[in-house]
Amino acid sequence: MNQMTGADSRMHRRPFKLKLLALVSAIALVPAAAAAETSAGAEALGTPSDLPLTLTGSYLSGRLAGFQKDYAQGAAFFEESLAADPSNPMLLERTFLLKLANGDVEQAVVYADELEKSGLQNFLAQLAVGAQRMVDGQYTAADEALAKGRNGPLAQLSIGISRAWALYGSGKVDEAVAMIDGLSGPDWFEVFKATHKAHILFAADRPQQALAAIEDAYEVDQGAIRVVDVYSRLLAANGRQKEALDALIQYEEQFRGHPKLEQTKEIIEGGAVVQPLVTDPAEGMAEILYGLGSVIGRDGGEELSTSYLQLSLYLDPDAEFAAIALGAVFERMEQPERAIEALKKVPDDSVLKREAEIQIGLNYNSLDQMDEARSHLETLIEQDPSDLEAVIALGNILRAHEIYADAEAVYTKGLDTIDQLEKEHWLLLYFRGIARERLNKWELAEADFRKALELNDQQPLVLNYLGYSLVDQGLKLDEALEMIKTAVDLRPTDGYIVDSLGWVYYRLGRYEEAVKELERAIELRPADPVINDHLGDAYWMVGRRHEARFQWNHARDLGPEEDELPKILDKIANGMPETPKTDAAKAENDKNGG
Repeated sequence: MNQMTGADSRMHRRPFKLKLLALVSAIALVPAAAAAETSAGAEALGTPSDLPLTLTGSYLSGRLAGFQKDYAQGAAFFEESLAADPSNPMLLERTFLLKLANGDVEQAVVYADELEKSGLQNFLAQLAVGAQRMVDGQYTAADEALAKGRNGPLAQLSIGISRAWALYGSGKVDEAVAMIDGLSGPDWFEVFKATHKAHILFAADRPQQALAAIEDAYEVDQGAIRVVDVYSRLLAANGRQKEALDALIQYEEQFRGHPKLEQTKEIIEGGAVVQPLVTDPAEGMAEILYGLGSVIGRDGGEELSTSYLQLSLYLDPDAEFAAIALGAVFERMEQPERAIEALKKVPDDSVLKREAEIQIGLNYNSLDQMDEARSHLETLIEQDPSDLEAVIALGNILRAHEIYADAEAVYTKGLDTIDQLEKEHWLLLYFRGIARERLNKWELAEADFRKALELNDQQPLVLNYLGYSLVDQGLKLDEALEMIKTAVDLRPTDGYIVDSLGWVYYRLGRYEEAVKELERAIELRPADPVINDHLGDAYWMVGRRHEARFQWNHARDLGPEEDELPKILDKIANGMPETPKTDAAKAENDKNGG
């Protein structure tokens, strides 16, 4: 980097076009290799060697890759475009942004420097340059890079908190606190401001002032893991251990706990000296970028979110929360390879490692690598058979692949580790019940469903599945119908459950009621082939033949299951018998003397 900085300094005295041409020529020597390191399984990037390289072609390819959220290819194509047109500021900015989103932070920083030198303002470039200086321990230089000022709430908060950490790194604790206090913006600023003020004061060995700061954040948001963690640590650091434990217990009761908070609880209960969560300035900057990046990622804005999270991991390679958040963003972008790559960055000694490993297994399945997913999760279960999250993940993968016997065995293995069933265990029983029902082990399946309802009697998924299964077999019809009605009351906007009610009415020969419920289900789930098929059947039975064929045609076009398609085609061609031959309808007719 020192040699490159010297080259930049010399180039700065030349015309902008010549400077950028030299810059791109230097960096373009390694983009494919760099991207290959940051993109699992990446192939050669940019224009293939057997095709002509053109500005228009590279630019359009870069735009397409950007729309598809393929940041590695997008960056490579825009870099090619920039080499052909070095004076184009838009190409420079897009190259920088895609390099950053792809995780090629060192290369992105070089482009960020050029953006700054050429007067092209971009707050992410400012953050990237500041981050690079922070990593190098150049805290004054980091503050100078960050101090140039940008508009917009997100920029102001990101840069303001980052500057505070740079000031802290220079030993200017009071100025750092004043920097945070001086930030003004929307209400959502306040939790971030109070939390980072507490981090800095705690790191500066001012636990009383730090506690006063974090109390403001805790009062606003008692569901934020990092806020609760800092709050409980500072209570303990101020000799208020019981209140610290009470805060952790309250979180556990409301939100089912969290491994990081369990770890803090063990530290406090063990009487050890409670340490600050953040002491290093670069880690502090990483913390604000993770906090904002994870929120942005939940609300869309994937390119901005990944840029923040990639910078966070650059500042702190052990930033476990940032790695998990980045993996989650890539999952939402349907890029499981990139998700696996991000999740592997969770440190081996992190209490979040198993959570990350479970997600890695699920992402292998998303890549249609079922054997790899199964092996990965089986290893986790062998290490700890009581890890019910891993058990459920593997069982559900096997069940989705219709390997029901193995799924049943996995669920059973997990249940066998439980000494006393609690309310939260209904889900494991429900999943095993489904596997057993698919294996035609109805008595065992029904026992699981009813046990799940003993633990959680208002669970609509169990009520729906058990009720539907009973009606399908012509068993306990009154009870089954009430179960499904209750499920609909609990989830009136769930199209699948409303469909169950409509289909139960159909199976009972109550066709007008079936039509009413199935039409409502279609409004909720218009693109589901099963619901469309069901509505077609109901229309037929009430004499609405043209509408029935319309629904069956629609079901055909929506991609039904392979074994259902011939049945749908036959109904389109030949219609249906006047009376459905079902045990449930016969039982209802017999009951009513029909």
